Amino acid sequence: MSPIARLLALALLTVSAASAGSPNIVVLFSDDAGYADFGIQEKADPALAKLTPRLTALAKEGIVFTNAYVSGAVCSPSRAGAMTGRYQQRFGHDKNIPPGYLKGGLPLSEKLIGDRLRPLGYTTGLIGKWHLGYPTGYHPNQRGFDHFFGMLQGSRSYFPMKKENGHRSFLLNDKVTPEGGYTTDRIGDGACDFIRSNKEKPFFLFVAFTTPHGPLQPKPEDLKAIGKIGDERRTKYAELVKSLDENCGKILDCLEEEGLAKNTLVVFSNDNGGQTQTGAVNTPLRGHKGEVVEGGIRVPMAMRWPGVIPSGTRNDSPVISLDWFPTFVEASGNKAEPEWKLDGTSLMPLLKDPSIKLPERALYWRTSGGKGPIAIREGDWKLIKLRGKSATGPELYNLKEDISEANNLAAGNPDKVKALEEKLDAWESGLIEPLW
Repeated sequence: MSPIARLLALALLTVSAASAGSPNIVVLFSDDAGYADFGIQEKADPALAKLTPRLTALAKEGIVFTNAYVSGAVCSPSRAGAMTGRYQQRFGHDKNIPPGYLKGGLPLSEKLIGDRLRPLGYTTGLIGKWHLGYPTGYHPNQRGFDHFFGMLQGSRSYFPMKKENGHRSFLLNDKVTPEGGYTTDRIGDGACDFIRSNKEKPFFLFVAFTTPHGPLQPKPEDLKAIGKIGDERRTKYAELVKSLDENCGKILDCLEEEGLAKNTLVVFSNDNGGQTQTGAVNTPLRGHKGEVVEGGIRVPMAMRWPGVIPSGTRNDSPVISLDWFPTFVEASGNKAEPEWKLDGTSLMPLLKDPSIKLPERALYWRTSGGKGPIAIREGDWKLIKLRGKSATGPELYNLKEDISEANNLAAGNPDKVKALEEKLDAWESGLIEPLW
């Protein structure tokens, strides 16, 4: 296609998106939360379920994915995969970007969701945590987002800091803002400000909460209100989850008040497995953040889109955050281009009819490069290879029967192990080593 023809096609796509009433899209992304710590889960911790009524209500108005994953076991890689729709290991983003790293970030060769939705008529916003690059050319405003209000680094104090910090301070686009207010509230308020300012045309809003990532700094008044939940660490963590739910509710109320709720696809999920060191509970999953076992990569996930997604539904197809990119493009009335080389698949068929299942496919994970742990899930089967210092023999589990990965079936199923190892090897052959 010639450059002129491409521009004409792009213009037609933009017009068609606007005329078709493309939905707004809002992603509510929590940070380090436990698998059992939301009321949307069938086996939620009762104490935490009581603290998450708004997210529970959101899920009841739409669909819950009971076999949902992210592509990374820690914060920055998970975001890189979700933002690009591609396995982040393909471009060397296996590990968290080190604090203050100035040699790069998510490679500029990769296009993000905002880069693809803006030409389709969307205004794009990122509120909260970025964690995909510190140098100027890697900032959100240079990576497909019209508006940014948040911090570049992966975490910060929940209370105002005494000194300005360029990577931890809240930026409004490229300008440092004064310290003030509770971090989770600032993110919720910032999301509502974006919605009110951009309600006249379709928008894509990614709300990346730092909650309940450490430090464990709840509001004193809320800590007093919820009482004791487990030990001191669990109690403080629970308050952070309560604050998350309240601010998600604030954003949902804003959509309702502005008359936008019926034409908005809302997604809620978490960035990786729960961090048990700061109080998260991943029951019944094995392990925690940073691992390729279920507790490191399996997450709560729900979507709501009134009039499109039937309410009160659940689907057990294995899905992954890489699927968001093509889903959002199709929701806008368009299709992802083959040249984008996305690894996810559109979930629109499931959203319209939650009774169906996606065709069986393989999902993959790797941490720490070619010598680090690696895993594959295909259907109900999952193979794990713990390479490196923790190297053991292959682990094979049937997740439908053993969600806790307690019964290693590798010895009795050599053919299945071999078949999955061959697929893992083929996938890994297309990856590169970590850039940092």
